[in-house]
Amino acid sequence: MVELRNKGTSAHIGNISEEDLSFLIDMLEEEGVEDQDYWVDKTTLDYFEENGCAPHLLEMLQEAVGDSEGIDIEWITE
Repeated sequence: MVELRNKGTSAHIGNISEEDLSFLIDMLEEEGVEDQDYWVDKTTLDYFEENGCAPHLLEMLQEAVGDSEGIDIEWITE
């Protein structure tokens, strides 16, 4: 399992599958080899939806972003 957290607050967003993580890695730009965090905003969520994001992952991220301009998410493998 992979845990998603709000990097700024360390709040738990949810657990995702390796397949969900692969989707995130494929869709988002990493700043380096060791990079495990991403900026997600409403535009990113629209991009995910257009590119076949799993509904449960999209809903989880929409809830985490809420009304904010966006959040940094990080992933941690257990």
